[in-house]
Amino acid sequence: MGTADRAGSRAGREGGAAGQQAPAADAVQLLTPDGRRVTHPDYDIALTPGELRSLYRDMVLARRVDAEGVTLQRQGELGLWPSLLGQEAAQVGSARALHDSDHVFPSYRDHGVALCRDVDPLKLLAMFRGVNNGGWDPVEKNFHLYTLVIGSQALHATGYAMGVAKDGAQTGVIAYFGDGATSQGDVSEAFNFAAVYNAPVVFYCQNNQWAISEPTEKQSRVPIHRRAAGFGFPGVRVDGNDVLACLAVTRAALARARSGGGPTLVEAYTYRMGAHTTSDDPTKYRDPAEVEEWAGRDPIARLKTHLLDNGWAGQPFLDEADREGEALAQRLRAQVRSMPSPPTEAIFEHVYAGPHALVDEERAEFGRYEATFAAPGGK
Repeated sequence: MGTADRAGSRAGREGGAAGQQAPAADAVQLLTPDGRRVTHPDYDIALTPGELRSLYRDMVLARRVDAEGVTLQRQGELGLWPSLLGQEAAQVGSARALHDSDHVFPSYRDHGVALCRDVDPLKLLAMFRGVNNGGWDPVEKNFHLYTLVIGSQALHATGYAMGVAKDGAQTGVIAYFGDGATSQGDVSEAFNFAAVYNAPVVFYCQNNQWAISEPTEKQSRVPIHRRAAGFGFPGVRVDGNDVLACLAVTRAALARARSGGGPTLVEAYTYRMGAHTTSDDPTKYRDPAEVEEWAGRDPIARLKTHLLDNGWAGQPFLDEADREGEALAQRLRAQVRSMPSPPTEAIFEHVYAGPHALVDEERAEFGRYEATFAAPGGK
C-alpha cells in the first residue's frame, strides 16, 4: 500500500461512514469523557450516589476479572481469553437495565454482563480452560451460554422472544454481539423475524470498531444502528463508554419490548482497547495513536471523575473496590490452577437430552481407542 493509500485509509477510519475515531454526534451521551453530567431530550436517568458507586464497582470488578483471564492465559492456564477491556460501561450499563425475568443471549466477550447476572466468573474461566462447555445453568440466571459461532445468538434470542410473546409474558430478551457479527446472515435474519413478529428483543451491538483486524467501515457503509430502519424498527446509537447512557437507552429499549413495542437495535459505540483475543496481535493492524486517544475516554475513569467531583466517593471507596477486585482475582487464580481435568469420556455427556445410539457407539469406539495407550507409569 502506497503513502496516499495509507492516508486515504486513515482518513476513512477517522471520518468515514462508520464514524470511527471521534464519538458520533448522534450518540446518546449523559456523561462526558471529563466526567461532566449532561442531559438528553429523549433519554435521561436519575440515579442515587449509591447506585453510581455500584456501577463503578461493577466495572472495576469486570476489568479485574478480565485482566486475570488474560494473565492466566499467558501463563498457560487457559487456552484462550477474549478481553473486554474498554467495554465495561457498554456491558455493565446495559446489564443493570435488565429485570430478573429478562433473558440474556451473550456472545463470548460479555464477562461484565455475566458478573451482573451473578454468574461466578470461575465458570467463565473453566470454559476457556476446556474443563466444561459453559458450566452454568442458563435457566437459573436467565443468562444463556456463551456463543462462539459469530452472530447465531441473535437468532436464538429472537426465537426465544417470539416464544415468550406467544406465552403472553411481559419479558424482555437481549442479544449481545459485536460489529463484525452484523455482517453475518444470521443477524439479518434475526432482524427480519423480530420485526415481522414484533418480538420483544433488544439487539445490543457493541461496536468496538474492530472485527479482529477489520475496521467497522468494512462491515457497513452506514452507522450500524441505521440498519434497523430497513427492517422496520428503531435503532439508536449510544456512547458505549458512558455507563449512564448505556443504562438509560437499554432500559428504555427493554421497557418498549416488554410492553409490546417490538425490537430495538442499540449500537453501543465503544472501543476494544485490548486484543481481539489472546491469540491476536493488534499492533499488526492498529495505529497506537488511536489506542491512546481512546484510552482518554476510559469508561471507568469517566465515572470515577464524576463521583469525586461531586463528593459522592472518596479514596477509601476507590481503594475498597480495588481490594475487592484483587481478592476476587486471587480466588479465581487459585481455583483455576487447582481445577481438575474432566474424564475424557465426559465429552459424550449432555449431547442429547437422553440416550442416543450414535453417541453410545462413538463413546464405545473412543473407549477402545483409549485402551490402546499404556497406563501412566506402565510400559
